[in-house]
Amino acid sequence: MAESDSAPPSVSVGDRLSEIRIVLVEPAGPLNLGAIARVMKNMGLTQLVLVSPHCRTDDPEALRMAVHAADVLEAARQVHSLPEALVDCRAVAGTVGRNQPMEFELFSPRAGLPLLLRPDRCPAALVFGPEDRGLNNRELAQCQQQLCIPTSELYASLNLAQAVGICAYELRQLALQIGASPPSLQRDRPLAPTQVLDGFYAHLEQLLLQIGFLYPHTVPRKLRKFRRLFDRAGLSLEDVALLRGVLRQLAWADRQRAGSKQSSQGEDTTMNGEG
Repeated sequence: MAESDSAPPSVSVGDRLSEIRIVLVEPAGPLNLGAIARVMKNMGLTQLVLVSPHCRTDDPEALRMAVHAADVLEAARQVHSLPEALVDCRAVAGTVGRNQPMEFELFSPRAGLPLLLRPDRCPAALVFGPEDRGLNNRELAQCQQQLCIPTSELYASLNLAQAVGICAYELRQLALQIGASPPSLQRDRPLAPTQVLDGFYAHLEQLLLQIGFLYPHTVPRKLRKFRRLFDRAGLSLEDVALLRGVLRQLAWADRQRAGSKQSSQGEDTTMNGEG
C-alpha cells in the first residue's frame, strides 16, 4: 500500500531523513549489518556510519541480508571513534537496552526522535551500541537524548537490527507527520556542532576542576548535568564563543587571585621574620 508524504515539496520526507546518520558502534555481526542496511533503505535512510566495526560491509552474509540495499553498505563510512562519527551533528540520540542500569532520563523513540527532525538540529545522528553491551554511560553522555524501546517485560532484549528497524520506522512516520516546521522552530544562527560543544565541555571541566567546584571523582556525573542544561538551551556557535570567553576570563581571574594570595603570604612571612 503506497503512502502519501505529507511534508511540503520544499521540505520532503526524503530531505528530512537524508540529514540523519545511523551510527553503529563496534557492530560485530554481518547478518545484522545487512539487515540494518535493508531496513534503512526501506525507510528512506541513506547515511550509515560504522565506528570500529568488527565485520566487513562486503561480507557475503551482509550482502545477502541487504538484498537490494547493497548500495547502503557500499556507501557506509567507517571511523575510529564516536566523536569522529558525530562531527558536524547538531543533535544526537543514543539508544539504551531495557535492562541496562541508567543514569539518564529515557524517552521512547516516538517521544525522543522528533529532536532529530528539527531543521535547526540537522545534521543529526541516531546511535546504537555493540550487540553484546549497548552504549556505555560515557558514550551516552555524548548524546542529547537517550532512547529506550518499550518492550515487554516477558522478553525485553531486542536484536540490534530489530532495534534499528523500529527506530527507522518511527523516524519515517514522524517525518511524514511533521510537515513544515513552524517559524518558532527556525533559528537565524545554526546550532553548534558536536565537536565544538565537546571543546566547550572540556574547557568547562578544566576550569571547574581548577576552582574546586569539581573533583576528579565527581566529573562524569556533574558534567552530564551541565550537558543536559546546555542541550536544552540549544547553543549556537556565537553562544559557545561567548561562554568560552567567560571561562577564559574566570580562569585568568582565578590565577590572579591565587598569585595575589601567594604574594600576601610571602609578605606576611617576611614581616614575621623581621619582627
